[in-house]
Amino acid sequence: MGQEESHTEEMDLARIQELCVIFMKECPSGTLHLHEFKKIFGGSSSAVEESLFMETIFNSFDTNQQDNTLDFQEYVAALHLILRGNLEDRLKWSFKMYDKDANGKLDRKEVKQFVRILYKIKLQKTNISMNPSQICDRIFELVDQNNDGEITLSEFMEGAQKDEWVSNLLKLDVNATGWVIQNCRR
Repeated sequence: MGQEESHTEEMDLARIQELCVIFMKECPSGTLHLHEFKKIFGGSSSAVEESLFMETIFNSFDTNQQDNTLDFQEYVAALHLILRGNLEDRLKWSFKMYDKDANGKLDRKEVKQFVRILYKIKLQKTNISMNPSQICDRIFELVDQNNDGEITLSEFMEGAQKDEWVSNLLKLDVNATGWVIQNCRR
């Protein structure tokens, strides 16, 4: 966590400006559509899980949720969060992405759905010995303080900050800086 996080925090302004130039080049209209987002950030894979992950990220940054596009401001805010955001901001963003019904609470279905996606994309390639259901159960065991079967934002934040395993999983930090640098067109 430490080295990767410091690498993320050290993402310099020049690189962010370069990514903004790419936005203007790829999207002269000033708006970024999902297919363009995938093209810029390397989501060309035909894997269903990766495509769903990219769509979820895209939708989380489409703050007006009316036009299915990212305008330049939304794009810059997304870059700032991904590349320079602190742990608290990333956790809030992650919670928003998990909370599909936007009711301010995560139920097992929402968490399990996202864990399945993360499992297929990255966790399956690690030495983790748990399946998605077991991972979901462990998250609830460690984070659901009142055992009501739902995780509130405050439980989510506290749980992720108390346990490094939970934090690494919940903050959706898939080495975002490296991901952007490797997948962004030059």
